[in-house]
Amino acid sequence: MPTTKIDAILAINPNAAITATKNASGTMVIDWLDTTPISDSDINAKIAELNTAETNKINADASSKASGNTKLLGLGLSQAEATALTGFTPVE
Repeated sequence: MPTTKIDAILAINPNAAITATKNASGTMVIDWLDTTPISDSDINAKIAELNTAETNKINADASSKASGNTKLLGLGLSQAEATALTGFTPVE
């Protein structure tokens, strides 16, 4: 799921007090309540950082599953047996 501006703001400042609404044109408007505003550039940088971290996690999980599957096959299990143990089915 893509990172939202709200996700990024809370990642930068977990105690941020804000309200977020959409104006007539559909643009998000953030009102900073007793919180120092965070610049759009900092918010956008955090969005990119969080999206990259999520992508890296997904890729690492997929790599670990494929590696574990290969190791089970190397121990002599059939693909059906490895899948029954792990739930992982390799892409063909």
